Amino acid sequence: MSHLPATISARTDQFLRRAYALAGSSETQSLYDEWAGAYDTDNHALGYASPRRCVEAVIQNMQSARASSDKLKILDAGCGTGLVGDCLAQSSLADKFVLDGVDLSPGMLAVARKKGVYRELETANLNERVEKPDGSYDVVVCVGTLTKGHVGPKVLAEFARLAAQSGLVVATVLGEIWEIGGYKTEIERLRNVGMVQIVSTEEFGILDEANAGGRMVVLKRE
Repeated sequence: MSHLPATISARTDQFLRRAYALAGSSETQSLYDEWAGAYDTDNHALGYASPRRCVEAVIQNMQSARASSDKLKILDAGCGTGLVGDCLAQSSLADKFVLDGVDLSPGMLAVARKKGVYRELETANLNERVEKPDGSYDVVVCVGTLTKGHVGPKVLAEFARLAAQSGLVVATVLGEIWEIGGYKTEIERLRNVGMVQIVSTEEFGILDEANAGGRMVVLKRE
C-alpha cells in the first residue's frame, strides 16, 4: 500500500488492509457493510481522487455533439456509497444524466440511496453476469473495484456488453495489479476481437496529491 499517505487513521488503515486481503464475495460484502457508515469520511480524509478523476475522464472523452437530446444513461458498477454520483452531480454533466448503480454491499447501497442522485440501486456481484440487457448504457464507470481481492479482469467484457455502440467504459485499475492481475491482457483481447477500441490506459493519481497508483482505462464500444 505504498501509494497511501504515511499518516492515516487506525480505522482507515485497518479497513484498507482487510480490503486488500479479501477472499470471496461473502467476506467482501461483510467488510463493506461494516465500513459503509464511515466510508465517505475515511475516503475524504485520505484525499481519494479516483471518483472525481473518473468523472473528468468521462467528460473529456464524451462526443462533443450527441445525436440525441436524451440524458446520458450511466451505470456506476461497484458504486459503493455513491462517491461517483456525488462527483457527477457537481460536474458539468449535472442534470444531463440518469444514473443507476450496482454493488455487492446492501450497506453501501443504503448510504448511496440517501444521496438522491441514483435512479436505481441494486445488489450485484460483478464476478457474475449483471442482469441488465446488452447496450443499456451510454457510459459504464467502475471506480475502486478493480483492485486486490475484489473483481477480476473478465468483468471488463461485461462492462463492454452493457455499453451501447460507441458508448464508453471508464474504469480505474489499481496500478500494481494492472499487468499481473490480467487487466492489460484482457483489454487487449477485447480490442483484438473487435469489441472495443482502447482510447487510453494512462497512469493517474488515486489520491489528490499523487500522480500514480492507478490506471484510468477508457474504452469505446465498437
